[in-house]
Amino acid sequence: MIKAGIGDDASPLSPKSSAQSPARISRFEDLIAWQKARELTRAVYEVTSQGEFARDHGLRDQIRRAAVSVMSNLAEGFDRGSRADFHKFIVIAKGSCAEVRCQLYVALDAGYLDQVVFSTLQGRATEVARIIAGLRRSVEKQKEQK
Repeated sequence: MIKAGIGDDASPLSPKSSAQSPARISRFEDLIAWQKARELTRAVYEVTSQGEFARDHGLRDQIRRAAVSVMSNLAEGFDRGSRADFHKFIVIAKGSCAEVRCQLYVALDAGYLDQVVFSTLQGRATEVARIIAGLRRSVEKQKEQK
């Protein structure tokens, strides 16, 4: 079981701050949603590299793929260049984020995570989902205005 204590300041489980420039975003790396998804992915990789979780190749690989999918879909959609494509990929990213949240429950129920680590990761995944939802609404409005 992965226990609390891995969330020290150097750990991906520790909160990080992301400053967003008010200027127009020209790179996917500047999206707060992508930055937070990256932090979530780093944390997922950290916890899935330890203990029994590391030996459950199916769940380990599935949750890693889902976390990477959140980042990747935000990046790909952003770089496609059209608001319609970006919107489509944002929706997919949000679905992948829900998949991560679901798989965290499986890991908790299997005894791979303690409640503190589960709650930390679940909180991060929920935060990413909320940010993505706001981004989706914003892009949808822009899409409708064109």
